[in-house]
Amino acid sequence: MHTSDDREAHGPTDRQYLVIALILAVITAGEVALTYIDVGPIFIPTLLVLMAVKFLIVVSYFMHLKFDNRIFSVLFYAGLLLAITVYVTALFTFRFFD
Repeated sequence: MHTSDDREAHGPTDRQYLVIALILAVITAGEVALTYIDVGPIFIPTLLVLMAVKFLIVVSYFMHLKFDNRIFSVLFYAGLLLAITVYVTALFTFRFFD
């Protein structure tokens, strides 16, 4: 018979989920506030960085990639890289950047 102490922890605790949710809320509030502030040419790059940070937090904790076998992370990020490559290639094909 296993007790609760015998189990191996898998994933964040409830408290950690709350902290993660607060971090995501603060980043989102920063993104919204950024739309009201004229920051010039760094507006889009700043939003992209904040978006990437939120993406990594969600993927790591809510999708449990941080706690799973490394092969799942490799497969996920390989698929993501392939999707980004296909998307950027399509944009170049249609001369989006000209």
